[in-house]
Formats: sequence, C-alpha cells, structure tokens
Amino acid sequence: MEEFQPHIPTDSKMTDFSVRALIVGAVFGVLFGSANAYLGLRVGLTISTAIPLAVISVALFKSFEKIWGKATILEANIAQTTGSASSSLASGIIFTIPALFMWGFDPGFFQIGLLGLLGGMLGIVFMIPLRRFLIVQEHGTLPYPEGTAAAQVLIAADQGGSSAKFVFQGLGIGFIYKGILSIAHLWPDKVHLQIPGLKKGEIGLEATPALMGVGYILGFRIAAIMVAGGLLSWLGIIPAIAHFGEGLNIPMFPESDKLIADMTAREIWTRYVRYIGAGAVAVAGIITVFKSLPTMLNSLKIGLKELRPSSMAEFEKRIRTDRDLSFKVVIAVVALFLLVAISSPLVVGVDQTVITRIIGSLAIALFAFIFVTVSSRIVGLVGVSSNPTSGMAIVTLLGTSAVFFSLGWTDALSKTAVLTIGTVVAVAASIAGDISQDLKAGYILGATPQKQQASELFGAFSSAFFIAFAVITLGKAYGFGTEEIPAPQATLMKTVVDGVLQANLPWSLVLIGASFAIVAELLSVPSLPFAVGIYLPLSTMAPVFVGGIIRRIVESHRSRKEESLASKQTKAGVLLSSGLIAGEGIMGVIIAAYAFFANKTPAGLSFGLKDTLGQIVSFAIFILLGYFLFWIATRKSPELEKP
Repeated sequence: MEEFQPHIPTDSKMTDFSVRALIVGAVFGVLFGSANAYLGLRVGLTISTAIPLAVISVALFKSFEKIWGKATILEANIAQTTGSASSSLASGIIFTIPALFMWGFDPGFFQIGLLGLLGGMLGIVFMIPLRRFLIVQEHGTLPYPEGTAAAQVLIAADQGGSSAKFVFQGLGIGFIYKGILSIAHLWPDKVHLQIPGLKKGEIGLEATPALMGVGYILGFRIAAIMVAGGLLSWLGIIPAIAHFGEGLNIPMFPESDKLIADMTAREIWTRYVRYIGAGAVAVAGIITVFKSLPTMLNSLKIGLKELRPSSMAEFEKRIRTDRDLSFKVVIAVVALFLLVAISSPLVVGVDQTVITRIIGSLAIALFAFIFVTVSSRIVGLVGVSSNPTSGMAIVTLLGTSAVFFSLGWTDALSKTAVLTIGTVVAVAASIAGDISQDLKAGYILGATPQKQQASELFGAFSSAFFIAFAVITLGKAYGFGTEEIPAPQATLMKTVVDGVLQANLPWSLVLIGASFAIVAELLSVPSLPFAVGIYLPLSTMAPVFVGGIIRRIVESHRSRKEESLASKQTKAGVLLSSGLIAGEGIMGVIIAAYAFFANKTPAGLSFGLKDTLGQIVSFAIFILLGYFLFWIATRKSPELEKP
C-alpha cells in the first residue's frame, strides 16, 4: 500500500500555530457557537462550522495580508480548528441542560460553562491516543466528510487551478441552493411520498446538496447500509405500529395523550421509533467498543510508553506530522476532572453526597471514553451534522439512571445529577467528533497534530462560558419547551430520565432496537451505520444514498484500462462534493446567526411553490444536481488528464 503524502511535506518548517490564528478562531467560534445553540434549541439539530470557518479564515487572512503579513494554509487550519470547538460544545449543552430548567432548577452561568468546559477537555484528550488508529490507520476506511471537505477548501484556496475550480463551483451551488430552500423557500426542502397499501408507510428525501455530497464521499456500501436502517424504520416498524395500534382506543405507552390512529408517521417515529433507534445505537456502540478494544489497548500502551524518561528522545525522532500532545496531558486532564467533579457540587448535581459524586464522576469518565471512540467512528462515516450525539447521551442517561434507580436514588436531586453527568458525556462525545474531522483535515494538509490538539483545547476554554451565556439568555427570553424554543432533544432527555427513575421507560422498544443491531452484526453488516440509519430520519439518509449511487455509477463508468483517469475524475466528484458541503454549511451558519440575533428564522417568499407541485419541482432540481455531479465526475477534462 502506497504511503499517504500530505499536501504540505512532513519536513516543512511552515508556520502554523500563531496568536492571530487562535484569536480569529476564538472570535468566530463564539459567534458561530452561539448561533448554533439557538438553532439546536429551535429545531433540534446543529451544523458543523469547520468548513465555514476554513473559508472565512482564508478570506480574512488574505484581506489583512498587507497589515499582518502573509498567513499560511496551516495557520488557516489552526484558526478553523480553534473555532469549530464551539459548535460541539453547543450541541452537548443544548441537548441536556434545558431539561434542568424544565424541572424547575436554575443552573447558573458558571455551572453550565464548567460542565461544557470539562466535557470538552475530556473529549479532546481522549482522542489524543486514538488519533493514530482512527485517523491514520483508517484513512482509507473512514472518510470524515467535513474534514475532507475543509481540507479540500483550504488546498483549493492555496493552490488554485482545477482543484479550486471544482471546489468553488460546488461551494457556490451549495450556498445558493441552501439560500433558496431556507431563506426564499421557493420550493420545499423535503419530498415525501406515501406508499399505497402500507399503513402510514412513507419515504422522504431531504433535497439538499450537502447530504448528496456526503454520500458521494462515503461511497455506495456505507450509504446503502445507512439507508437500509432508515427503510426498516419507515417501511417496516412505523407501518407495523400503525397497523397493530389503529384499533386501540387508548394511547399506547409511552404516549399518554394521542391515539396511534391519530398520529402521523413522523409522530410515530418521534414517540416510538426513536427509542428503538436509541437501543440500536446503544448496542451498536457497545459492539463497536468491543471491536475497538485492541485499538484502545494499543493506544493505552503507546501512551504509557510516553511516561518513560526516554520518551522525550523518541518524541523528537518522530516526524512533525506524527507528534501528539503527551499522554501526560491526558492523565493530568482526567485527574483534574476527577478532582473538580468529586470536590465540586456543580458537576454531579447540587447537594449530592461524596459517594454519589464519586460514582457519578467515574460514570462520566467511563462513558466519555467509550463514546469518544464511538463518536469518532460515526462521524468518520456520516459527518458531524449527522452525529447522533443525543443517542449517546440517551445511553449515558439510561445507564446512569439505572444505577441510581438500583441504589434507590430517585428524588429530584438525583435527576439533576443524572442530567449533569449526561451533559459532560454529551459534550465529550460531540467534541470528539469535531476534533476527529479537524485531525482528518490536518492529516490531509500535513498539519502538526500536537498543535491542533492544543488549539482545540484553547477553543473549548474560550467558548464554553459564552455558550452558557447564550443558553441562559435564550431561556430567560423565551423559556425552554415553548413554541419559540421547544428544545426537542432536551425534552427527550427529560422523558428518559423521568422514565427510568419512575420505572416507566419503554424498555421493550429499547430492547427491540438492540436486537436489530445484534442481527445486523450476525449478518456481517456493520451495525453502527445501520443503527444510525434507524435512529435518524429516512429523509436524511435518502440523499446520502443518492450520492452513494452516483459514486458507484461513476466508478463503473470507466474500464480498467482507464483506471488512472477514472481515479482522477472520481477525485473531481469528491472536490465538487466537498464544495457542496462547504457552501451549504456557510449558508447554514449565516441563517443560524440571523436567527439568533434577530430572534426569528427567515420568513421566505409568499409565492413559494408548495404541496405536490413544490415537491415535484424540488425532486426534479435535486436530480438535476445529481446529474451535474455525475457529469463533472465523468467528463474528460484537460486539467484532470494532466499528470
């Protein structure tokens, strides 16, 4: 196997870690993180800001080149690495903390910021020993779509030529397309089709360019496995629940108000299938952990070797692109966390005993380490925006709540302890997915991992309390669980904790999902992408599958005699796909920022196409975009034919 060669040679002395890169990353990280907090509280999802930050960093450095001198591509990478930490912090915080407010508690600014900071630090340092295995050794297996896209954007800006053309074509298309869908609302962004004869059977497609680009980068096999999980949910589980539940004249547990016969397919998915998906993700995550045990043990062995006195000499012998922060940093951060968590009432709930704090702190460390590995693998396949952080938070809450219930700790204060534990783990899992994308981008570019890891730690420190301020401000302005700020993920977390501690969680649904993951493994199907497909909406998986199909057609379009040229043309498709992801990501951040500062989402145009006609137009334009991607990837281009 040919050794991978990064964009910047390993022996380069190019400047990367600089004060200006850290400041630029921190400032924009705070802005994007706050906007993402609002977006997540409003609609239950966040977006990756790595790509927009990469583009902004390049543009800003070029604009001020005459004032502070020319900045390098590696400095731009450090800026985006620093800033992107804020989005993952926002994800972990907003998916859990609002539940405390809904229970009537009032976690203060310092507590929320501290929980985010501690979770961020754990997620970053646990990825240090895993980098060589997940980023380097799995380079050909885990594409890390946003990381790959961010690297291609930076390379295109630095290099120019045909690479820049394809990336920026995609960037422009993705930017305009997302604007048409989310600002002008000229046509709907989702297409739905009812399946005749199948009760509440429905397939959907989120007609957005970024997800098509993700699918193209992933390839056909993983995209097919993911959409298979989605088809199982929407063409199997939901119709089965609708069929057997339509005759019930009382709500079926865990729903307490609405009859199944009166529910839409989406409501059945929210109230029942999400629990099944969470069970599938939980068991698939456990299976992944067992499969990853050799990786974890090897990482631990390498880390322990670095504690020897001779380790410094060995460290100096390593090439620049293989230098991580010392394992001593990992031990120091974990020790600091345990000290703070056990001694402070702010981490494992207020007014808890020392025993509770010790158990809670150990639970955090254990779940965080497990889900850092799981999260990194998941985002390596589906990207940060589709990382089921809430699913991993649910598993943490289930496990911790079960332990608390067995010990008889079921009062209101125990609920807060479970939620704060879940917050730290959710932030750790979320930021691990983020830094994995950053490290992937750095690996492609030829960055120094040690400096990226340090900049991510700085980004966590600089943004944690600003995110806390944004969450508190939004809560005071609108209240959580309201129409303006529904906080859907936090509401789900509240339901899970209440369900376990009050012994009324739908365990049967959770265990059904667990059985699906086990069956997938027995059939030699990777259970994690299959479980993610069950957990996430089919409309999210479908465009990923379309991108995977296009990649399969492109790869089979050329004969083996033209394999070299076909490889270059496939690369053109990857570059265009990277641009599609980047363009939609930038527009997504702009919309999130507008929503945060204006306290509302764009209203759109009154004459936008709606109903059946709008869906037909949306699907047709999405297919045209797919054909354009195919055409770019298969046409003979003079630039690509050059050696």
